[in-house]
Amino acid sequence: MAGVSVAEERAEILAAQRNDDSFATLWDELQWRGLVHVSTDPEALSELLEGEPFTYYCGFDPTAPSLHLGNLVQLLLLRRLQLKGHQPLGLVGGSTGLIGDPRPTAERTLNSRETVAEWVTRLQGQVSRFLSSEGENAVRLVNNLDWTAPMSAIDFLREVGKHFRVGTMLKKDAVAARLNSDEGISYTEFSYQVLQGFDFLELFRQYDCVLQSGGSDQWGNLTSGTDLIRKVEGRSAHAVGTPLITNADGTKFGKSEGNAIWLDPEMCSPYTFYQFWLNQADADVIDRLKVFTFMSRAEIEEYERQVAEEPFKRAAQKRLALEVTTLVHGAAAAQGAIDASEALFGRGDLTALDEATLRGAVSELPQAVGVVGAPVAQLMVEAGLVKSLGEARRAVAQGGVYVNNAAVESEDRALEAADLLHGRFAVLRRGKKTLAGIVAG
Repeated sequence: MAGVSVAEERAEILAAQRNDDSFATLWDELQWRGLVHVSTDPEALSELLEGEPFTYYCGFDPTAPSLHLGNLVQLLLLRRLQLKGHQPLGLVGGSTGLIGDPRPTAERTLNSRETVAEWVTRLQGQVSRFLSSEGENAVRLVNNLDWTAPMSAIDFLREVGKHFRVGTMLKKDAVAARLNSDEGISYTEFSYQVLQGFDFLELFRQYDCVLQSGGSDQWGNLTSGTDLIRKVEGRSAHAVGTPLITNADGTKFGKSEGNAIWLDPEMCSPYTFYQFWLNQADADVIDRLKVFTFMSRAEIEEYERQVAEEPFKRAAQKRLALEVTTLVHGAAAAQGAIDASEALFGRGDLTALDEATLRGAVSELPQAVGVVGAPVAQLMVEAGLVKSLGEARRAVAQGGVYVNNAAVESEDRALEAADLLHGRFAVLRRGKKTLAGIVAG
């Protein structure tokens, strides 16, 4: 959006978001979208969502410098409740982040206090981008270090720990998995559920917070809070566990060659982010539209029809990629990713791409390091476009090799300074679809 600041664009994105009024209740919509895997009393929750405004929260631990797609599920659930008029709390765990929730297989490496504090600030900025800071139910950011740091170990054990039963704690899925592993589990990670339960109790006391959401793999931690509130305050509170998003083949969603799809553009470029959504399988794309966009049921059902009748057009994937990239990175970045996709395959102008977009695009390609004067044929071999110099020369002779979409007309063509876009990058293409990037050495 030319002439529009980042803050103004973010405000426009939030202002355009709506829950779908074709559903009788918000709970019905959440279930249709596949956002509820497990919960406390569903009937009571449905009534709660339709009633007077209440306060709810989700916690995000700073175990990395950015949130990822799994966190985005929670942020969008928080936003849907905010659109209903309820009051969100975005908790970034300055204390729980110093420990980390137990992983199924191995102990986490503890990060320094300075690192965790820096990551808290970064994650707070990300959380605030997806929730409105305007109006009576503006998001409030909280840090659990504020109420845990002042407590002594003795006070914590007396006031909080005494309400937890070890037998119950041992039955939690994450704890049980670690107990049965060779790694075992430390007391530090074993105590994580006590800290999270205390968070819910403290937010209940400070803000009358009555609902916590999280991934279904966190269910034991979520219910530690509802149980603690019941024992200490004699009141009931609620929890909702969203499903762990997986692909149709059962593999974990949000992983790209072993790396998470981060929301920070420096850790996952908008181009890479866009391509991730564009490459969703037909079997998955409709579910992704339900979870990750604010498109209406009618719109999504129309795309479902198109996937069934005209899958080759990949209309649903294109819409999904546009919607989610715009949501996370803004309209300009989404358009830049589209332009880069077109330009890489000869349908647009590579020279028009800004450096960040081009860098993101090249990072997704097989690469070779090139210097001015290096033979293009040799670079093709080094980038893996061909297996030998002879094959490279034949491809050139047949008219099927391009540097930055310009045909290579001579087998002796060398890389020129003018080929290096932004002084750093060039794109080699063989045929219509086989690409490689050249990075200046």
